[in-house]
Amino acid sequence: MRITVLSVLTFIWALPAGADGFQTVKDRGTFLSLVQDRDLTRSGISLQVSPSGQISGRALGRDVTGAWRWSNGYFCRELFWGSRNLGPNCQMVKANGKSLRFISDQGKGIHADFKLD
Repeated sequence: MRITVLSVLTFIWALPAGADGFQTVKDRGTFLSLVQDRDLTRSGISLQVSPSGQISGRALGRDVTGAWRWSNGYFCRELFWGSRNLGPNCQMVKANGKSLRFISDQGKGIHADFKLD
């Protein structure tokens, strides 16, 4: 199994993929309006996603760096957790107003929920 998406340790906190209250984010502009100048946080993780296509932050004591683009309705990223290359993955994004849900493998994989701070 490939380790995916913004949360390298999603396996630890994986939840059922039922998306009650979440709506699919379908375009880059909407995504940026949600994340610009905000932190994406969950236990031990704080990330920033910039309009210029960069990802930065910390996860469980290690730096997180990477790049992202919006492609065919998906958040596509390449990510490093410390020196570990997590590789590329395109993810479905869903929002409920206070959180974003990233679902790996174009919405077919595991997911991680992040608060918008």
